[in-house]
Amino acid sequence: MIIKNKYFRGLQKLPVIVLILFVSCSKKGSDNNTGDSTPVLSAEVTILANENKQVIQGFGCATVFAPPNTSSLTNVEFDRLFGSGTGQVGLNLLRIRIASDDAWRATELNHAKAAIQRGAKVFASPWSPPARMKTNNNIIGGKLIPDSGAAYARYLNDFALYMASNGAPLYAVSVQNEPDWEPNYESCVWTATEMRDFLKDHGSLVTATRLMAPELVNNNQTYVNTILSDDTAAANLDIVGTHLYGGGIVENQLASNKGKEVWMTEHLDTNVTYTANLNTAIEIHECFTKANFNAYIWWYGKRFYGPIGQDGIITKRGYIISQFARFIKEGAVRLGSSANSRTDVLISAYRNGIKKVVVAINLGATDVKQKIIFQGTTVTSFIPYLTTSAKNAEQGSIIAISDNSFTYTIPGKSIVTLVEQ
Repeated sequence: MIIKNKYFRGLQKLPVIVLILFVSCSKKGSDNNTGDSTPVLSAEVTILANENKQVIQGFGCATVFAPPNTSSLTNVEFDRLFGSGTGQVGLNLLRIRIASDDAWRATELNHAKAAIQRGAKVFASPWSPPARMKTNNNIIGGKLIPDSGAAYARYLNDFALYMASNGAPLYAVSVQNEPDWEPNYESCVWTATEMRDFLKDHGSLVTATRLMAPELVNNNQTYVNTILSDDTAAANLDIVGTHLYGGGIVENQLASNKGKEVWMTEHLDTNVTYTANLNTAIEIHECFTKANFNAYIWWYGKRFYGPIGQDGIITKRGYIISQFARFIKEGAVRLGSSANSRTDVLISAYRNGIKKVVVAINLGATDVKQKIIFQGTTVTSFIPYLTTSAKNAEQGSIIAISDNSFTYTIPGKSIVTLVEQ
């Protein structure tokens, strides 16, 4: 996390699911809408149900630190974030902080328990090793003392043991939040070689849970590949974590070749215009379809720019995230598809068990009459859930199937999720 952005500006830093992407336009006289006679554009895409892509582990948010003017999450707000019903976001992953102080550890333990009670998995990231293990004897800046590698690995493992013994087992621990960034808050700098050597020499000491690294500011391929090119370091690493500040929506082929999942574990946008919120949908789409990431985790769960606002109510961004998170569940498989005949309508498809989900984003200002054809499977019927500037994941009427396909008119500047029944 770059707190320069988040704290000083933002704080101030398994069915198959078909996703229909945003199209900008006013929908009129379409097959799924009634109204005026404004013409709509047409598009066609084929979902390739026999073409399996990556497994989706899910969607999440963070509770690390305490943002200003934001109260602690209540039980009702945890329900909104981690429930998958109407008026809920559908998250299933929570990122917490490995804190050096007991008070915050207890706070994060309670956060983890609340998320786990709602079916979520929890992973933990440190912003710094303990001061005693660092070159400057301070949790701000500095580096890990070379001789402290084994002690630090045991420290990470001990945190996982602490969480498990208190009723909140972790899915993974990370080595370091943003090791390639040296801000003036809790942090620690690691070169790619230092991270590689730590994983190689001491990663095997983390036995209580999975190990994640490097959680870079952005998806720096040279840094990641320095780690993955070493077979021993790669063997001790379970999940490649990355952030997207400054870019990084690219696939790491070496991670794929070595069977490593890649999780996008932090990003934020403090802009809350409708266009900015739609851009989050585009980002999620590209994380899955361009970079083949396995998980997408937003920054704060509760913040004016987050999935729920400081008033505890789901934001427009929260509803847009829910278009993915409510319907694409842990273990879903992304499916292949042909190129859509209109490039301004982004489409991705998923399979939850035997059910399909399609998410479509219409980037244009004009309605698009989108035909979706299924190849390699037989589909039944679909229910649409639509978010526009005026609607929030609004459920529509059932869509019948003809010749293993259907047509749905997507309003301009909207996102629709089509869920097989």
